[in-house]
Amino acid sequence: MTSSTCTSGIPLNEARGTLITFGETMGLFGASRLGRFGLERNFVLGIGGAESNVAIGAARLDATAAWFGRLGDDSTGSLIETILRNEGVETHVTRDNAFTGLMVKHERFAGSSHVDYHRAGSAGSRLSPDDIPEDAVRAASILHFTGITPALSESARAATYATIDTARAAGVTVSFDVNFRNKLWTSSTVDAAAVLRDLLNLSDIVFAGPDEAGLVLGTEFRSSREAAQGMRDAGVVEVVIKDGARGCFADDGQESHAVPAVNVPVVDPVGAGDAFVAGYLADRLAGRSLYARLRTAVQVGGLAVSVPGDCENLPRRRDLNSLGGVDVAR
Repeated sequence: MTSSTCTSGIPLNEARGTLITFGETMGLFGASRLGRFGLERNFVLGIGGAESNVAIGAARLDATAAWFGRLGDDSTGSLIETILRNEGVETHVTRDNAFTGLMVKHERFAGSSHVDYHRAGSAGSRLSPDDIPEDAVRAASILHFTGITPALSESARAATYATIDTARAAGVTVSFDVNFRNKLWTSSTVDAAAVLRDLLNLSDIVFAGPDEAGLVLGTEFRSSREAAQGMRDAGVVEVVIKDGARGCFADDGQESHAVPAVNVPVVDPVGAGDAFVAGYLADRLAGRSLYARLRTAVQVGGLAVSVPGDCENLPRRRDLNSLGGVDVAR
């Protein structure tokens, strides 16, 4: 598929288009205060899921976003669908007689979240190729997925591959966040590295940490720049290495940039990577340069960790001005 490009190297037919993503979204019970979990009696109910976090984050940054997945026919599933729609995310939901997964999160000390997942056999883990809204996928500009979904079950893995096939056949840009979760893969007989490497080969944009890049490529990298080069050598067109407090590095084959993380107090680190991806992809859809995408990504990630919650406090464009005085060097 050929198309003209804008000055940032992004196809003109992609700029201002739609981001579609998919995966498991769960209910989230979060302790309202720091301290021992057994002493807490007050909890805040919310939602969480890597892919829906990205969709919400992108929508708050004025991108058009959509999400599809399988939810239980229960009150938690209804809450998730309502919140996503209220955030302006287009939803394509399959209801299931299984339960909607739940997370329970607490912090003994500031910045040290602990999450218990209750998802085995959940509706989200039963995602299948039949749940794919193929017309919506074909109409998207970017399809984004994570390494969490194919680890959930055989049917979810099949749905992942089928969705990618649909997107690639339609010329849709495929974005992949490795997002390796060891506990999910160790419960399976499938070789995680082999599956993730296969998915990497099917993707146009890949997000990973240096360790995740090493896992997928079977080598050890000493820096984000080295990890990015390894992925470029493996055939990835656009590589973004997320390295937490050390910032990030990206290479799209035309240019490369390193951007440091913003200096903010860390209140809740959960969801920081999703916020980063949302900022990057929203700016990509807006036709902004590689450097601008990275700068927005670190700002969104910084604001996300400075407040509690997975997605409730993801920033809007106007909120980014609150970090306007932070020095983010080129």
